[in-house]
Amino acid sequence: MRIDAFTHFMPEKFYEKLVASGAGDIGKRMRSIPGIYDLDHRRRMVESFPDYAQILSYPMPPVEVLAKSPAEIEDYCKVINDGFAEICAKYPKQFPGWVAQTSPAIADAGVREAERAMKNGALGIQIYTNIAGRPLDEPAFEPLFAAMAKSGRPIWLHPARAANFPDYLSEKKSKYEIWWALGWSYETGAAMARLVFSGIMDRYPALKIIVHHFGGIMPMLEGRLGPGWDVLGQRTSDEDYGAVLKGLKKRPLDYFKHSFYADTATFTAAPAMRAGFDFFDFDKIVFASDCPFDPEGGTMYIRETLRILDELKLSPVQRAAIDRGNFEKLTGVTFK
Repeated sequence: MRIDAFTHFMPEKFYEKLVASGAGDIGKRMRSIPGIYDLDHRRRMVESFPDYAQILSYPMPPVEVLAKSPAEIEDYCKVINDGFAEICAKYPKQFPGWVAQTSPAIADAGVREAERAMKNGALGIQIYTNIAGRPLDEPAFEPLFAAMAKSGRPIWLHPARAANFPDYLSEKKSKYEIWWALGWSYETGAAMARLVFSGIMDRYPALKIIVHHFGGIMPMLEGRLGPGWDVLGQRTSDEDYGAVLKGLKKRPLDYFKHSFYADTATFTAAPAMRAGFDFFDFDKIVFASDCPFDPEGGTMYIRETLRILDELKLSPVQRAAIDRGNFEKLTGVTFK
């Protein structure tokens, strides 16, 4: 059985809220893909692949952007999580697990909803690379990382960036969907860096974080992350980043290569897949397709991800680890 660890869906009750909100941009994209909200359509999609099942997680827009208050963010998360629990209980063959949505922007940094959802069956939680424009290493958000490290459950880290993040200082918004095509990969790397240099990865060494899209830009930037950041502080005059570097327990590159988990969702890009396998520890790589976000409405990313994995010519033991073994060790769950 192949376990697709990072796929996206909206439970019916939450999809109704999204439509009622009139959310544009990425919300417009969500409404154009039946596989993101039509459960029967999604089940047929899953069943079209032999020995294949999906772990469900919420997609976009971020709940922090849709909601008007921390209380409403928590309510949205509850609707999502209860919907996932219901779907997975009813269709365990196609959907043997789900990821809880919570938010560091909730008054308790999202800990209460994370714990409630995990008691209700969630494998872990999902958060975004920024919280409505705020960085993950804000002190107010740290209780969530502490709680997740203590729980032993993983965090799914999804990139978030919209057109309101301009490409240039002279402009007020990003053009040509650069915010998505290039911005999300940058966002992933930026969030990883903030977690490393803020000391969060040192304070919580048991923290398990799955970075989406094979770590975005990180695999192709190993030289900058390694030799480049080995001299952190030599390009900066107004802050003592050299002291930050000395305060880390490991070389910066070692955190990025060995402390994070990553998935195989590379939008059908074989070179990116190979770069990801070269960069991350093999036992921290999990199979994922990013279903259903492809031009064919869902099946293309699954099919092409499997094809690229086949072309890598992994040994049977290695392939079994990627297909499900690594994910089972990460979650502590054996999937039947």
